Amino acid sequence: MGGSREQLRSGYLEYDQYVVAILIGNVQRPTMQYDDETLRRLQLAQLAILKDIDSLCSRHGITYFLDSGTVLGAVRHGGFIPWDDDVDIAMLRPDYDRFLALAGEGAMGEGYTICSPDVEDRWSGMFAKVWKKGTKFYTEETIEGGIPQGIFVDIFPYDVVCSDDADARRQMSRCRTWQSISYLYHAKTLVVPHRGLLGALEKGLCSVAHQIVRRLFKPERIRASFECAARAAANQQDRSYYADMAYTKAGACPRSILVPPRPLEFEGCSFPGPADPIAYLRYMYGETWSELPPEDRRRNHAPVELDFGE
Repeated sequence: MGGSREQLRSGYLEYDQYVVAILIGNVQRPTMQYDDETLRRLQLAQLAILKDIDSLCSRHGITYFLDSGTVLGAVRHGGFIPWDDDVDIAMLRPDYDRFLALAGEGAMGEGYTICSPDVEDRWSGMFAKVWKKGTKFYTEETIEGGIPQGIFVDIFPYDVVCSDDADARRQMSRCRTWQSISYLYHAKTLVVPHRGLLGALEKGLCSVAHQIVRRLFKPERIRASFECAARAAANQQDRSYYADMAYTKAGACPRSILVPPRPLEFEGCSFPGPADPIAYLRYMYGETWSELPPEDRRRNHAPVELDFGE
């Protein structure tokens, strides 16, 4: 089954699973599903984290905006997409760097952990998470990596896109390549789409690819190579277009669609959203963004183990 842009960015499929799946021709399924009460409890826990992030950003003048499926939920549902189980926000790179520096110094408080590739070699995504200490949101990937992931909010940096078309294609291609290598480097076990002899062959190829990547690269090189490509236009005078370089499939987005943020209602609260939410949703999901997907395609990020820590 292929993954549409809306599936990938609005909580239907884990992005890291999707990237590995692209490399091996497979999309993994979630390992569990929630009952309605548990899902709502999880959403409210994530909302509380978002409020604390918003407070820190307000105190320190850091600009951020709701991102991807969280914008879709705000505009289409007035809050979470009913079956969704995560919160995404984004920042332009300078604000992202400032946020990580402050959070790394403890500005989020003792109740939170900040995870990013800068501080955790076992982390595969080229973006950050803020999670609540004492909670558990364990996926197969975090268990294998030994990462004690808690209930979280994702934070994605947006970088300036090179003004020259050829340079921009090269920039995003390199980011996509290094992000994919990072996911493959950290993937120890993979689910393949077939059984029998073909399935055994697929598993063997995946295992070989994983081992080759582990032998050729180190996390430091992968991270540095990604950062070099992502920040290639950082000093460029023309800053008209930005992109989430950890997810380049969406392409370049006009800066005017992203910032300055405008208030969006989300779960009865006001949070910064993209400057033009409708144009943003068209950019992310196309003209059909307002349509609900079929029920059998309403997936989420359900973990192997969930613990609210109470």
